[in-house]
Parts: sequence; structure tokens; C-alpha cells
Amino acid sequence: QLLVNLKLLGYLAPGRDLTGLVAYARAVSEYLEVPVPFNYPVVGHDAFETGTGVHAAAVIKALKRGDTWLANRVYSGVPAEDFGLSQSISVGPMSGKSNVVWWLEHHGYAAEPARVEKLFAAAKASSRVLSDDTLHALARE
Repeated sequence: QLLVNLKLLGYLAPGRDLTGLVAYARAVSEYLEVPVPFNYPVVGHDAFETGTGVHAAAVIKALKRGDTWLANRVYSGVPAEDFGLSQSISVGPMSGKSNVVWWLEHHGYAAEPARVEKLFAAAKASSRVLSDDTLHALARE
């Protein structure tokens, strides 16, 4: 967190590469057998993940425009690319259809209306974000 904050405050030399920080933190976590909380800033599993419809729609819109700079800042206080990561769009009960369409397209499925509706209905009926395995199974049905 110290390195992240120093980077954000501009105290690290320009061009200072922190893209290996996440891999380093995860390796230390594994070696010491101390798990990184899933929601821990920057190095947590879902640090740059959003499943909320409005947030995801804004990120998706920026990504479709090819504007990764904006996508990494629109709802995130920390730019993911500074740490070798990118935004992730999940599908869950707070998602909109744009989350489903994005997920399908980025996993090689046609975003056909019936398929979108099936995944969207499953997401709305769920109490949590759906795993990729669950989404793949639904998309193949």
C-alpha cells in the first residue's frame, strides 16, 4: 500500500515500474500462507472488478471507445494499468444487460437476445456474482 500511495501522490520517479507488485504480493502471500483479502486494494482478487450496472456501463463505454485511460479512472481511484492489471466486468444481481453482453463477447459467445436474457435472468436470481464456470455453462445451454 505504501508503494501504491507513493505512486498516486507522485513521489515515485516517473516511469517507475510497479507492474510486478501484484505478482510479488501474491507470491509473498502464498509463501507466508497468509491470504490476501479478496477486496484488498490493488492486489486483491477483485480490486478492479465491477458487477454494478452503472459502473460497468461506464467502464464498457470507455473500453469500446478504446480509451483505457478513462476506463481505468471512471470508477477507480487507482489506475489498474499502473500495476499491470485491467478492469474486469463481472455478472451478478446488480448487473445490467451490458455486463452480460460484454462478458459473452469477451468469452467468444454471440450475444444473441435469448442467451443474454438467460444469463441476465440467472444473474438477477442470484445473491452473488456468478462465476465464469457458471456463466460458461449457461451460455452453452
